[in-house]
Amino acid sequence: MNTLSLSLVGMPGCGKSTVGRHLARQLGVRFVDSDTEIERRIGTPIRDFFAAQGEDKFRDIEQDMIDELAGLPGTVLATGGGAVLRPSNRDALHSRSHVFYLRSTPDELHRRLRQDTQRPLLQVADPQKRLRELYRERDPLYRRTAHFVVESARPSVQALLGMVLMQLELAGLVDPGRVPSPIDTGEAKGSAALPR
Repeated sequence: MNTLSLSLVGMPGCGKSTVGRHLARQLGVRFVDSDTEIERRIGTPIRDFFAAQGEDKFRDIEQDMIDELAGLPGTVLATGGGAVLRPSNRDALHSRSHVFYLRSTPDELHRRLRQDTQRPLLQVADPQKRLRELYRERDPLYRRTAHFVVESARPSVQALLGMVLMQLELAGLVDPGRVPSPIDTGEAKGSAALPR
């Protein structure tokens, strides 16, 4: 059985869930999204919980969830964009799993998320300005938490998946047979981009 434990961190909309699902399938492990698990536990969308209970209460629940999920063997974990705000979450992720930071610029994220109505922190008059503020605050925290940084601004999902797998291969964490060739990843012919 594959006991590899991977975690993905990064800004909202950088592709953690999409890449995480593909990565788990490629490696033959399970995929877990911490936000989905939180919603299952609280029984309501995070956006509604945020509005009713506030961010601090949400972060308490998120901290418990990260503690439960970080380092589970045979798992790819996609975390919420703000999971790195608490030191205990950063420590749990960094010490128990191999962490990838999927890095995108605020402008690229705004392009992807401008129609998004689900992310509570972006329901403001100027989402682009808000993304820049969040990026300034969080980029150093993502870097501190991560073992690997992958630029996710422009590549297709398959190309991004290929970059993550290549880093894992170079680190000796996966069998080279698991790493697709550039043709397989769509790098040579272009393929679907990350969802908007």
